Amino acid sequence: MKQLNGERTIYSIFHLLNGKKSSQTLQDAHLFSLKRYFRILEPLTREEFDGIFNNLLERKMVKTSGDQRFILTSKGHAYLSQHPQPTYINGWEYQPNTWLVWERLSLLVQVASNITYQETKYIPIQKSTDVHSWLKDYLRSTPIPKRKLGETLYTELVDVYEQAKDINPSVLVYRLTGYQQIGLTSTQTAKMLNMGPLEYHVEFTNSIHYLIHCIEKNPARYLMFSSLLANFEHKDSLTLSSRKTWVLLNQGLSLEEIAGVRQLKMSTIEDHLVEFALSIKDFSINPYVEEGTQQKILEISRQEATKQLKVIRNILKDASYFQIRLVLAKYGDRQWN
Repeated sequence: MKQLNGERTIYSIFHLLNGKKSSQTLQDAHLFSLKRYFRILEPLTREEFDGIFNNLLERKMVKTSGDQRFILTSKGHAYLSQHPQPTYINGWEYQPNTWLVWERLSLLVQVASNITYQETKYIPIQKSTDVHSWLKDYLRSTPIPKRKLGETLYTELVDVYEQAKDINPSVLVYRLTGYQQIGLTSTQTAKMLNMGPLEYHVEFTNSIHYLIHCIEKNPARYLMFSSLLANFEHKDSLTLSSRKTWVLLNQGLSLEEIAGVRQLKMSTIEDHLVEFALSIKDFSINPYVEEGTQQKILEISRQEATKQLKVIRNILKDASYFQIRLVLAKYGDRQWN
């Protein structure tokens, strides 16, 4: 809410946390430097969100600034400065694979632990056949002797989490299953650590994202953990509909022709171009907005400290709303970061 500063409704936050793949939500994630929170609370319901927001209102952390738009009060700013956000959360990059990494890690720990104690009769903690196949492939290909798997895994786990003083490893470790020991559920772990369900979910996600970050940063240091990232799902933030438009655009069709072929409104095709500007690094917006106009839009946005289209359009009447959206999508986040 602090980042949005009353320029979007509170439900844009709900859609961001849920990871809604709409042009508006994807653009908001970029424009307001909120990509790290994208999709990190998929289980969050509208009722839960309303409950949290109403609690903020009752505690006078936020105040209204328009229809469904709110800004932080001085009390809200003070609270935020005293309660740092989880450092390693990176929903935009890591959320598509967060659960997969957890499933692989938990099964790997269980199997390595039972191998260490020469136990062969146990029920796998994970049921996914894909995760089982991944583990079989790993055990066949790893140069680490089976008797050393548990020791190596323990060493790497300790090495990772000893580096992060702001992460409580218990968030993750309490849930691990091993030889003659069943890990706790998320609910049980949250209760053990005196956390609410959503607070625990965020902390658990933070710990997994930190693990992924460490492995990506230094794969040679974490030879065993590196296997957790094998065959990752590649992040593709484009919606299915925009991908179809992308194909036609690359075939040389004009925007009008694409709208005709796809039987879509022109505004929908424009939404797709905004997605391209957000997500495709080499996508040029020059054919749609003159460079001089681009500079004027960015300058007004900076001077007025706003990303509201209407404010910019009222000052620069020669630019269309589509052109303003396109420029902000391409360069808006760089302007403010």
